[in-house]
Parts: sequence; structure tokens; C-alpha cells
Amino acid sequence: IEPGVNEPVVTDTSAAVAVVSTSDPFTEPVPASVEAKEGTIISSRLLARITAIHVRAGDYVEQGQLLLELEKSDLIARARQARDQVRSVEARLTEAQQNLKRAEELHQRGLIAVADRDAARADAASLEADLSSVRQALEEAETAVSYSEIRSPIAGRVVDRFAEPGDTASPGENLLSLYNPFSLWVEARVREHLALSLSMGDQLQVEVPALDKTYIAKIEEIVPAADPGSRSFLAKAILPSEKQLLPGMYARLKVPAGDRTRLLIPADRVAQVGQLDVVWVADEGRVLRRFVRLGRPAGDGQVEVLAGLAEGDLVMPLP
Repeated sequence: IEPGVNEPVVTDTSAAVAVVSTSDPFTEPVPASVEAKEGTIISSRLLARITAIHVRAGDYVEQGQLLLELEKSDLIARARQARDQVRSVEARLTEAQQNLKRAEELHQRGLIAVADRDAARADAASLEADLSSVRQALEEAETAVSYSEIRSPIAGRVVDRFAEPGDTASPGENLLSLYNPFSLWVEARVREHLALSLSMGDQLQVEVPALDKTYIAKIEEIVPAADPGSRSFLAKAILPSEKQLLPGMYARLKVPAGDRTRLLIPADRVAQVGQLDVVWVADEGRVLRRFVRLGRPAGDGQVEVLAGLAEGDLVMPLP
């Protein structure tokens, strides 16, 4: 046999199927992350020892629920001192007001000088100012006592706790982390060419591979400034309430990218040779074997061809 490739000769191409092209809407998957729209970090406004923490990671809490208690004996003592000062100044003010009333009566009868009446007035006015000051000090002390009980600002779920009873809480130090599990969104950095076509209220598909689910998310926020490094815009889309969704999960946001032309052939006309995909094509009376690269299934028994064929090629049945 002389060297060369011996292709089978074909005269009947009635069983061949032509490669067809279709134009379909195309979406580009953009890596995204599930994040909490409403979240908060709980910290203390006081330097005090933690006496009790009533929640742990994963617990659900209501708004206003007591989360953490700090040592408050010294704060209560200061509040009591401020309360005693208020009572003391109130008593002195009552006496000064009575003295002022008597001074007014005596002055009208001409029994005391004007200077004495004015002194009584000044004494009463000074004590009224002192009473206002000590009342403000009492309010400040009582507010400090309320800071020893830290309550939840939102209804949500505890993500993590960063302290234990007996630790000393410093102002601004993270103690607990909360988020609202019913208000989650996906955050994705969309390249500028696609981001400019997005609008507020657009509904996009979001895939969460870990859950093997697809959700419909609504665009709620687009940051109006691009990242100079990646030339992308940050887009945020609200997700539906779902117990299985958790912050930090990986997701893919499907952003519309216009129409795309696809080449389709019947899936039963493709043979696998090892890890390669092969089809037989009728070309000028001969049957040629071609290696192709396939895309995703297109439904109705069709499969997308990414490379190896052109529109109109005749694909023969498998030999």
C-alpha cells in the first residue's frame, strides 16, 4: 500500500447533517461573593471587664436583646453619688427660694436694702445653675451605666464572638459580629464594557455552585467609580431570602453581553477517542475525520462546536 491517507469515498450525502449557526443572547459569568447587606460589629464604649456573654456564633437574636454585660459596680456608685448631689442642691435651692421670697416681702415693706434682695436673687439663680449641672452629671452617670449592657441593634444572626467572660473590653474593640440573614446581596466587579449596560432594577441570574442553585437577583447599587487597577465597577444585587445562603459564599453573576453566534450539530454525530472529540465530514466526495472542540449542550440533542467546523459543513453519521 502506497503511503498516504486513504479517506473513504462517499457518493450519498443524504444522511449528512449540515452545521447550522444560531444567534442567541449571551451572558458572561462574573465572579461574585455573597455578602450581608445589613451587618454590624459590636464593641464597647467603656474600659471594663466582661461579666457575661449571652450568645454564641450561629445564634439568632432580636433587636434590643441583651448580648453582653460589663462590670458596672463603679458606674452604679458614681450614679448614686450624682443622685445624692442632685438631692443636696435641690434642698439648698429650696432654702434659697424661700429666702428670696422673704427678702422680696421685706423689701416691699422697706425693711431691707436693695442689695440684700439682689443677693438673695443671685444666690437662688446660682443654685438653679448648680442644679442643672448636677442633673446633667446624673444623666451622664446613668448613661454610662446603660453602656454596661450591650444590646443588639438589629435582628439577625451572630457570626462570631471575639471575647469571653473575664476579658477586659476596650473602647472600639470588636466583641461580636452580627448580620441580617434576610438581607443578603452579591457583590461583583464587572468590567467596564459590561457595567455600562447595567441599570438599577435589572434582574440577573446568580449561580451559587456550593448549593447548585440559581437565583434571580435585582441590581440595587452600582458604585459610580471604576477601580483603576482592574477597570471594573462594583455592582450589588439583592438576593431572595434563603436559609442556605451564607455571607462569603462564592457566586457567579450572569451579566448580559449581547448576542453570540453558535455552531450546532447533533450530539450523536460526535465520537470520543480518548479525550478527543471526532466527527466525520463529507468534503468533495470524501469522508474526512476532524477533531473538534465542543461547548455546552444546546438542548434538543444539539451540542455547540467551538472549533473544527464551519457553517454548512456536512457531518456524516458515525461509521
